[in-house]
Amino acid sequence: MLTITMSDVMDLNANIYIAGHRGLVGTALMGSLKEAGYTNLLFRTHAELDLTNQAAVEAFFKLKKPDYVFLAAAKVGGIYANNAYPAEFIRDNLAIQTNIIHAAYQNNVKRLIFLGSSCIYPKFAPQPIKEEHLLTGQLEETNRPYALAKIAGVEMCWSYNRQYGTQYLSVMPTNLYGPGDNYHLENSHVIPALIRKFHEAKISGAPSVTVWGTGAPRREFMFSSDMADACVFLMNLSDENLHNLLGSDESITGEFSPPLINIGVGEDLTIRELAEMVRDVVGFQGEIVFDSTRPDGTQRKLLDVSKLSALGWKARTSLKSGLEIAYLSFIAARN
Repeated sequence: MLTITMSDVMDLNANIYIAGHRGLVGTALMGSLKEAGYTNLLFRTHAELDLTNQAAVEAFFKLKKPDYVFLAAAKVGGIYANNAYPAEFIRDNLAIQTNIIHAAYQNNVKRLIFLGSSCIYPKFAPQPIKEEHLLTGQLEETNRPYALAKIAGVEMCWSYNRQYGTQYLSVMPTNLYGPGDNYHLENSHVIPALIRKFHEAKISGAPSVTVWGTGAPRREFMFSSDMADACVFLMNLSDENLHNLLGSDESITGEFSPPLINIGVGEDLTIRELAEMVRDVVGFQGEIVFDSTRPDGTQRKLLDVSKLSALGWKARTSLKSGLEIAYLSFIAARN
């Protein structure tokens, strides 16, 4: 549990807007904020507020006047979804983040955290990936529309900080999983897809489960509650520590320093090792078959989290423990 002290920036009675409160990230943020004692949490369902509608977003901000904003709303999905719906992924994400960031500026929001994704980094970025590797190479083609939208969000935060003196920080989480995840077999990310596949195979007595790709790529995974705690921690940084993360004016300093910080665990494993771990957690006794005709995606994607570590924060949940919690949540949601 994240402990809030009197020295923290966000007052426990501050108005805090969580955009995308029903998703994996938003659900975790709501939980972390409530545990920490924050009482005035603002949120709306998609039916109540369409974040792609500029006028509706501006009216909401004008009425509710949030002090702090966690921008976790986004259109997300795995390799299949990104390949199948590229237009929606770039269009909807650009609209959502543009509307919220500008409305935050118009209504004097004190601080904003914009949540991106590690896919913003180049396909062949050095490992582990540092924040400075942004825009240094080509993107992974399977999720380029989504990545470009998120890169635009980073640049928008940077531009508003430079021009208007705002305090907007972009955080780039590694691959996330946990309660509230999307378990669709085609549109979900790898961990929820594996949990569902192994569970259904166990129930049906199937002899094997097929996993996309060769199993060789390496990935880093972080429990969603740890990520949420990191975001609340960053929102509560002192003015001095936050200022050092908000990006420099490159025309003055000559340095490429976007308002960006990685959030991760600092270690990875192969998809094969992950599949075997999920199989064990679920209790499936059959074989794992890897379909090498399906795309692997980037071969390795490990974030350098030295900036976050230097500030005094580190993830607490082991992958096995997190998978056990996620599986219990999956079962509970189906019952």
